[in-house]
Amino acid sequence: MGKGEPLPTPAVQPQAGESAIVLVSNGPGELSTWVRPIAQRLHRLMALRPQQPGAAVGMSLVLVPCPNGTGREHQAAAGWQLFERIIPARQFWSLLLRPGRYGPWPAQGVVVFLGGDQFWTVLLSARLGYRHITYAEWVARWPQWNDRIAAMGARAAGQLAPRWRSRCRVVGDLMADLPEAVRNDAPLPPGEWVALFPGSKRAKLRVGMPFLLETADRLASLRPGCRFLLPLAPTTNVGELIQYAGQTNPIARQYASGPPRLEGDQLLTPAGTRIQLLLENPCHGPLSQCSLALTTVGANTAELAALGLPMLVLLPTQYLHVMQAWDGLAGLLGRLPLLRGLFGVLLTAWRLRHRGFLSSPNIAAARLVVPERVGPITPEEIAAEAADWLASPGRLAGMRDDLRSLRGNPGAVSSLAEMVQALLPTPE
Repeated sequence: MGKGEPLPTPAVQPQAGESAIVLVSNGPGELSTWVRPIAQRLHRLMALRPQQPGAAVGMSLVLVPCPNGTGREHQAAAGWQLFERIIPARQFWSLLLRPGRYGPWPAQGVVVFLGGDQFWTVLLSARLGYRHITYAEWVARWPQWNDRIAAMGARAAGQLAPRWRSRCRVVGDLMADLPEAVRNDAPLPPGEWVALFPGSKRAKLRVGMPFLLETADRLASLRPGCRFLLPLAPTTNVGELIQYAGQTNPIARQYASGPPRLEGDQLLTPAGTRIQLLLENPCHGPLSQCSLALTTVGANTAELAALGLPMLVLLPTQYLHVMQAWDGLAGLLGRLPLLRGLFGVLLTAWRLRHRGFLSSPNIAAARLVVPERVGPITPEEIAAEAADWLASPGRLAGMRDDLRSLRGNPGAVSSLAEMVQALLPTPE
């Protein structure tokens, strides 16, 4: 807990028969694409606090430790007004040790895994004495400790041992529920729009901001009619974007673009390239109108795939010393002060050498659907490749069709929300 930061305001003493829904997640991508749609659907499906203060069921959000988290996810989620209490990731262990410090909690409820390490929800559901459901994107790791398993597809369901399969239901891809109607929302001015995704965490922004700003300058010179937008991640701000593009960032000194200045809701590079900032999140309407996205590796590749937005996925390996955001014990070891320099670089190099696909659509398809550019890549190379794609509408349409074919049928959000509702204990 940060110095001077107050504890979450405890709820009033729960009444007999009250229950709780506790959504558990980690990083900004999972929050915007899994947690928010599920929470909104549950509020439509049943009466829940805080939107209906007198309801018998309340909904909370618990964030868990994750190397891909920023530590500010709770601030972004608070603005949605969907949860009666939000526990930041840094307070997770305190919650496990002393739940009453963040309570009181109803005697019955459901814990729902929506991102992070699945074991954290096992611990939390056991500690609170609640039932437990896991949304399994690729694998359900602890089926014996789950009351229900909501599988994204047959791949996750098929990995379950026969004795656990009765607990599993294939609900589909939560990302498939991004509606086609968003294409008509917030129409962009005419032009050939390219979306820039430099990342949402410090390690990625240090590389992504200067890299993509120079790429935008070079692409604008190759295709003068090209226009750019940059969705602001809910866990960062405009000041940080400008800072990471400036001279205080040693990596930025290696690029020609230089720090942009803010003009209204746009960034203007020294070369004169204008980049429209999208401050609302999610911003599916404007994104769905873009021709191409240039993005770092991350959960946002699933969101872009669900929108059918063609993309180039970028990982410049010349900055391995700052790209150490791997998961699990190895990632934690790689960030220890005494090991960070050596172990972190060796770990990242090993992961890249023995990697499979890095982006969500390629992992889902088990084939190369979108290009992944991994290596000592340069803005000049990426700008040239982006220009080639933009000059080939047929190729872009083919990639868009491939991405749409991976989405599956909509309805996963409704199916999972119904499973959560059904798992809620009935009042005694």
